[in-house]
Amino acid sequence: MKKIQFFNRVGKTRIIPIGLKILLIFIMLILLSNFATNFITIQLTRKQIVSLNNTVMVDRLKDLYTNASNQYQIYQYSQKIDEVEQAMTKSAESGFDNENSIALAIEPTGKISFMACANPDLKWNEFSDTEALSQLNAKRQEGISEGSMSFDTEEGSFFGVYKYQKDWNYYLVRAELRKDTERNTLTVYKWTSIIIAILTVFFIIIGYLILNREFQGLRNFTNDLFKMQTSQEMGLIDISKAPNDDITYMAASFNALSATVNNLLLTFKKFVSKDVVAKAYSDHCVNLEGTQKELCMLFSDIKSFTYRTETLGNDIIDVLNVHYDRVIHEVHEQKGVIGSIIGDAVLAVYGTLDSNMSKSCNAIMSAWGITRVTAELRASMAKRREEIETKRQLTESEERVYQAVLLDVGVGIDGGKVFYGNIGSSEHMANTVIGDNVNSASRLEGLTRVYKLPVIVSGYIKDEVENETQRYKFYEIDTVQVKGKTEGKKIYFPFDTEEMDNALLAKYDIFEKGLEAYYSGDWKTARREFKDCGLDVTEVFLERMGNKNAPEDWSGIWTMTTK
Repeated sequence: MKKIQFFNRVGKTRIIPIGLKILLIFIMLILLSNFATNFITIQLTRKQIVSLNNTVMVDRLKDLYTNASNQYQIYQYSQKIDEVEQAMTKSAESGFDNENSIALAIEPTGKISFMACANPDLKWNEFSDTEALSQLNAKRQEGISEGSMSFDTEEGSFFGVYKYQKDWNYYLVRAELRKDTERNTLTVYKWTSIIIAILTVFFIIIGYLILNREFQGLRNFTNDLFKMQTSQEMGLIDISKAPNDDITYMAASFNALSATVNNLLLTFKKFVSKDVVAKAYSDHCVNLEGTQKELCMLFSDIKSFTYRTETLGNDIIDVLNVHYDRVIHEVHEQKGVIGSIIGDAVLAVYGTLDSNMSKSCNAIMSAWGITRVTAELRASMAKRREEIETKRQLTESEERVYQAVLLDVGVGIDGGKVFYGNIGSSEHMANTVIGDNVNSASRLEGLTRVYKLPVIVSGYIKDEVENETQRYKFYEIDTVQVKGKTEGKKIYFPFDTEEMDNALLAKYDIFEKGLEAYYSGDWKTARREFKDCGLDVTEVFLERMGNKNAPEDWSGIWTMTTK
């Protein structure tokens, strides 16, 4: 005979179905639900009765109001007030639903002009609730001539609706005695409320204790999953103190899957930009799509790379990896993403990730960070050389290698509207940025070699950064018409007042005076100022001008013949 198995086992551990636990809890909670439903039903029924009564009374009040207006026209013609009031009373008597339903006309003074009631014993000559009457008069002074009202009488509390009749100068009222609508439900309401209150407290306590105990493990799992979702990193769920039910088994299975996915995700992150990883994680897919965005592009290139490649051979890869490890870290630190790495060049994009600074400021901070870490790498190589030379002199080949590993970079930055997104096919795609400003960033990087400056930026970058911080002082370097363009473009050097030697500021101020004379065509003054400032950037201007005067058609724009 086959043995009946009520619970599954994993090894020697019995797996208790979570459904069984939930079923037991549900049986208890359904009792609470029944009583709560009764309570809500009584409340809604009561409100519904009042709402329906008000709706019906409003419709019948409209009829009464229309009849009063018509009777006023008749009275204007006949001047027979008794016949008119009798006709309005007869009209008001129609549509009474309860024993004490009333319709009446109340003058602002409290006098009742006419009254109709389902109860023949109910007769009033004066409106007794002076407070309610005062409220009606006050509202009328404020321009409110209709609405709902409540008033108290010897017979009890009434609720109803009113509308002021201007022709007759009184308030037309239709009302119901409140106890008529509540009489049948009052006793049931009282005892049901007591029972529901007691059972509600009881089941809340019991339900809380049970659920808190049974679902503690599930809450821990959920918290772990939430942390993974927030950090966008796969992790492991802590099941060390979890009960032996099927949710724990599911968590253990998830951990096994998570380890595999985490390896794939880490690999994925190394090959694509952070914003693409975030989108893939949130949307669970990466599509061929792109949009126009306002972004900043940073282009960094290693100077004299051909010489370094020829000298180092395959070892250039190791040098590049050391360099890129630092450069990419600086880009990521400033909320940038790596657009592409082509040989010795890096394209970084700013503005795709959230940041507490502008994209241009992030880009400039990255540029100086890249320059700084490259200088630190050169300094470490120089220190290593000194250590070797304490023992012996470098050989000729070692000297060539040493010069090859002394990496130096130039950085160009520009910004504006570009196309940013994924291109390719369903089989292979790449994240890219396309636009004239991307090419401009590359050309600005190329100009760093011409002007012997580590960083050159465009006017777009200058304007955005100056609106945010005074840390960087932008010195105009030149107005250049690059190859393929028809207009000149001003280029700038971002002087970092917090990191650089402020003694250089005076030299750059002299350079600016020389540049102004250079633009105006006074090359004699320009040569003198450039020589006085002593900056390397002046060499290109002194070479251009030589001992000549400015051409007659001089516009101040220097046309580049190469990219």
